[in-house]
Amino acid sequence: MSEEKNKVDFIQLLGPDMSIKILTHLDAPCDLVRVSAVSSSWHRFVIEHGLCKQLCLAMFPEISGVTHMIELDNVIEPLGNTSGSCVNWEYLKRNHKVYAFLSSGLHPVRKNCISKAISASSTDNYPEESILHTLEPGDRTEYRASYWSSKGENDPSVPETLVYKLVSEMCLVTEIHVQPFQAFFQHGFPIYSAKAVRFRMGHPRYPIESESDVDNITADEVLGDNQFIWTYTSPEFPMCQENRLQKFKLPKPVLCIGGILLVELLGRVQKQEMDELFYICISHVQVMGRPLSPSFDVKVHHPSGKCTLKYHPPPTDPHMSSSTSSPESSSSSRLRTITSSLVQRGVRRWEQILLGALLGSGPVVVDD
Repeated sequence: MSEEKNKVDFIQLLGPDMSIKILTHLDAPCDLVRVSAVSSSWHRFVIEHGLCKQLCLAMFPEISGVTHMIELDNVIEPLGNTSGSCVNWEYLKRNHKVYAFLSSGLHPVRKNCISKAISASSTDNYPEESILHTLEPGDRTEYRASYWSSKGENDPSVPETLVYKLVSEMCLVTEIHVQPFQAFFQHGFPIYSAKAVRFRMGHPRYPIESESDVDNITADEVLGDNQFIWTYTSPEFPMCQENRLQKFKLPKPVLCIGGILLVELLGRVQKQEMDELFYICISHVQVMGRPLSPSFDVKVHHPSGKCTLKYHPPPTDPHMSSSTSSPESSSSSRLRTITSSLVQRGVRRWEQILLGALLGSGPVVVDD
């Protein structure tokens, strides 16, 4: 009994303001998920004050525009038909669920996240010097040179851009690697690097109806900057005139929403002896990070160009013990087990939506 009397709930002791200050200084939002499992009162405190969202936004300002959530293909009574307090509580719970799951994937993993080379601002000789060659590691493929080359310019300040599609519409990017090309077949072995490089990340301004819309873009097709909305722009990084994979670490991990990367090559250094024009040549590009697919995807709204972030919760593990689940999940554990069993048998999409909605864990859409 004496031990019970000595136990103190610091949230009640310190009050909400001080407790919020302490909890928002945790290292990661996933720590708040553990905090919310301590007791039902702590669970409610974390949800009511939107602490998971606060910590996510502090770490990744790129998602600061995410303000509203609805159920995708909702097949049960809308929340608007219930009382105001219930609507607010359900909204807060969904916020917590989305940002808690998002935070679980925000741990950097070193993996090349480039899926496809989309286009270059110019190409000197297509397809021999196409942007497609920058996906190959190194500067040679079998017995030929492998690189992209810009067109020549008299003005060394003319920039160039390379556009890539990432493996997922939601990627956590930590650093980007770029290797200038050294022309080993020219006198003096010149290196055609840029003076500096800058990176932008974002999504197409117009909706992509199918994957073939991107795949049908040829690598020599120049895409205008007005075709994209950039949600992140990096600082400028100076490039060295050296034939090596140069690594540019971003000031902090960036959440790329939309899966499009723009590499800006700023300024030219090397003239070609043959025509006295300045060129930029790149042999390889890598994007290091972690894809968050398939739980998140992005839909673009035309003509506003705004995007909708869709969250699809993963299937519930029927073998998860009740001791590790949240206080509100124990009553539905049996129904979740049945749901998982049905999904494994291959139920149709509308049946999964219905079951997810009944469990309060259906797909969620976050509108920007």
